[in-house]
Amino acid sequence: MPKKVTIYTDGACSGNPGPGGWGALLMFGSARREISGFSPSTTNNRMELMAAIKALEALKEPCDVDLYSDSSYLVNAVNQKWLKKWTANNWKTASRKPVENIDLWKKIIELIRLHSVTFHKVKGHSDNEHNNRCDFLARQAIQNNR
Repeated sequence: MPKKVTIYTDGACSGNPGPGGWGALLMFGSARREISGFSPSTTNNRMELMAAIKALEALKEPCDVDLYSDSSYLVNAVNQKWLKKWTANNWKTASRKPVENIDLWKKIIELIRLHSVTFHKVKGHSDNEHNNRCDFLARQAIQNNR
């Protein structure tokens, strides 16, 4: 039986593009782990994706994951089957433009094949303490690297 893990993620950017940070909170039973990182020149969407990637990569074995993000870009790409359409269309959007962040999307596909991941959309910058904590970690990563 795979371990049930809850993950919250968030990304932030100071300017878009600009210096960026990401944060994630992983919870298994009573255990909690916070991770974060920084990129000197990036976009908010890349940081949102990177938060999910780094959180899933931190898992030591295949897990049953509930992943919460305030990024419509991330959640909709999976839940509304954009990823499946993009790969079927040779990484082109419905309007035939190249998909952005293909490198990160390919990594997400790899990770969601390894883990059983259910993506959930949360309202950003509201009263969700876990999302707010991830937002803090992402912004702190930017501040600590200035």
